Amino acid sequence: KTNLIVNYLPQNMTQEELKSLFGSIGEIESCKLVRDKITGQSLGYGFVNYVEPKDAEKAINTLNGLRLQTKTIKVSYARPSSASIRDANLYVSGLPKTMTQKELEQLFSQYGRIITSRILVDQVTGVSRGVGFIRFDKRIEAEEAIKGLNGQKPPGATEPITVKFANNPSQKTNQAILSQLYHSPNRRYPAPLAQQAQRFSRFPPMTIDGMTSLAGINIPGHAGTGWCIFVYNLAPDADESILWQMFGPFGAVTNVKVIRDFNTNKCKGFGFVTMTNYDEAAMAIASLNGYRLGDRVLQVSFKTNKTHK
Repeated sequence: KTNLIVNYLPQNMTQEELKSLFGSIGEIESCKLVRDKITGQSLGYGFVNYVEPKDAEKAINTLNGLRLQTKTIKVSYARPSSASIRDANLYVSGLPKTMTQKELEQLFSQYGRIITSRILVDQVTGVSRGVGFIRFDKRIEAEEAIKGLNGQKPPGATEPITVKFANNPSQKTNQAILSQLYHSPNRRYPAPLAQQAQRFSRFPPMTIDGMTSLAGINIPGHAGTGWCIFVYNLAPDADESILWQMFGPFGAVTNVKVIRDFNTNKCKGFGFVTMTNYDEAAMAIASLNGYRLGDRVLQVSFKTNKTHK
């Protein structure tokens, strides 16, 4: 019970960021972000294996349901991999443009347990492309869904939908769609933001020297790891999960740290939060500086790189 599967990760989250997010809970034995074999793009899920079962349980309690950018992540125990659950991912096309992710899941849920679902949207207009993915718990469920839904018209649709297994190398069209979708990283934000986001988020992942980044330690204020935010006037019993919950809704948070007294293990009143994107960090600061948490008014600002004598 130490191995977790993490679903619904933001598209642009790296393996390093996944590792530092879960490494804040306890010592990690291994961590893997699953990527498309052909395009190299994140498939939006990964695995984290802890050394201690109690840390895995704590990670589920702390991080399941956490908002990261526009996603709400799902953290659960991973099932042992076996042939019966491999390749249970379906590619669905011809969906009505108005169909939501929830409706897509309702349509398919009669065939088995859905692990993840996704509808691809046009990055500029936000309108559905009529294409989606559904990953079932077991391959046999996916096969049943193909039998039951391929060539059928969903309720309220005028055209039949196509349902087939995803990631079959003969489906060149599937890959073409994926690569066309993903090879335009600067379209993730509306125009003015795009230029800034590109400036900030295109750091090569190994900007910190090899050793520290592998250990998942983020050096505060170091440009390569994002923007470090200083949070002051936290209560003595404040912990990391409070910081995740406060900053998560504003954008990608890669690391949080509460500074504790060595003897009492109580918070010394301050902590740090690292965010990937400058604009999201600035927005978080503007919104949370002066925020009342319990009976305290927080002070939130960019961390200044004062060298402590």
